[in-house]
Amino acid sequence: MSTTETPVESKSSESGNQNEELREATIVFFDGVCGLCNGFVNFLLDRDSRQRLRFAPLQGETAAMLLDPADTHNLHSVVFMKGDRQWRRSSAVVRIFLELGGVWALLGGLMWMIPKPLRDFGYKLVANFRYRLFGKQETCRMPKPGEAERMLE
Repeated sequence: MSTTETPVESKSSESGNQNEELREATIVFFDGVCGLCNGFVNFLLDRDSRQRLRFAPLQGETAAMLLDPADTHNLHSVVFMKGDRQWRRSSAVVRIFLELGGVWALLGGLMWMIPKPLRDFGYKLVANFRYRLFGKQETCRMPKPGEAERMLE
């Protein structure tokens, strides 16, 4: 896996520290206007009892700063970033489940045993029809009370 990183010039040490914190965070990047993706975020927020995950729309500033431009222009994949590692499509979903722990980690482990081309075929099939099946919103998801500290722009 290779990623392209563009150095971020910061005007103050505070924003530089924030950029470094983001690069070390565990972030789920999602299509902010997709009904299915927003449902997945809600699902994760309800089950991430350790509150390890942070969330950012692919259309936002955090994604533009940390991800390859192809990810932010082609909104067909969830991206999971943990530290300096990034996963896309079905691999991202598996890694997110592993991060949740418990029964979800077991599910992630079972999913990992499915060959990646087959997992990604299923992922792409759902991704291609997600707007028709689950709808598309006019704007990105807004945080509910109590979620703001976990949501990134």
